[in-house]
Amino acid sequence: MDYKAEKITPYGSNESKTEQVREMFDSIAPVYDFMNRAMTFGIDKLWRRKAVKMMRRYEPTTLLDVATGTGDFAMLLCRMLKLKRLVGIDLSENMLEIACKKAEKAGLTDITSFEQGDCLALCYDEGSFDAVTVAYGVRNFEHLEQGYKEMYRVLKRGGVLCVIELSTPRNPFIHALYNFYTRRLIPLFGRSISKDARAYSYLPESIAAVPQGDEMLTIMQRVGFTDCRYRTLTFSTCTIYLGVKP
Repeated sequence: MDYKAEKITPYGSNESKTEQVREMFDSIAPVYDFMNRAMTFGIDKLWRRKAVKMMRRYEPTTLLDVATGTGDFAMLLCRMLKLKRLVGIDLSENMLEIACKKAEKAGLTDITSFEQGDCLALCYDEGSFDAVTVAYGVRNFEHLEQGYKEMYRVLKRGGVLCVIELSTPRNPFIHALYNFYTRRLIPLFGRSISKDARAYSYLPESIAAVPQGDEMLTIMQRVGFTDCRYRTLTFSTCTIYLGVKP
C-alpha cells in the first residue's frame, strides 16, 4: 500500500526519498540538536522520557534505535533502561559522528555502537533485539510498511516496538496556531540557522502527511504487531505508539 508520506521528499529531486533524507540530515547535522530544542521549547526531552517510561515494563536489555540521529534518544535509553547493548543506525554519517561523540562523553562506548544503515533493509538477524525504537523518523521512511516489517523481523518474540512521531493537533484553534508556527515561523527560522532552504519546510509537510493515530496502528497490526496502542502528548503535537511481537 502507498502512503502520502512516502511521496513527500526534502528536495523534490529525481533521487530516491532515502537519498534525499540522507542528504538533508548530513546538511543540518551541526544545528540539529539546537533546532530541536528551539522548535519544541525543550518539550521534546519530556516526550522522550515519557516513551522510555512506557517501555520499562518490558525490561529490554538489547535495543535497536532506528533513525538514531545525533543519539539523544539512545543516550536516554541507555541511562533509564540500564541496557546491556544498544545499536543505533542512521542514514547520515554526519549525524552518527555526533552520536559517537556523545556516547564517548557519556562513558557509554562499551555498550553502544552506531552504524550507517537503512531501516528498509536491516543487516541484523531475525529476533536480535528485545526492543526497537524510532524517534521522529517514521515519516522519513521511503516505504512505511517495509520499515515496519524489518523492525518486526529483528525483534525477539515478546519484544516491543516504540515509535515517537510528531503529529497534528485535533483542536481547531490549536491546529490553526500550530499551522502558522510550523509552516511560517519554523521554515523561516530553520533557513536562517541551517542554511538549508528546504529542510524545515519539509518538516511540517511530512508531519501532515504521515499516518497518525488509528491509521498508524493499522500499519503496525498489518505487519504482525499485537497489543498496539498510542498516547498523544502536548495538544496531540506528539504521539507515542507501542506494539508487541507475539
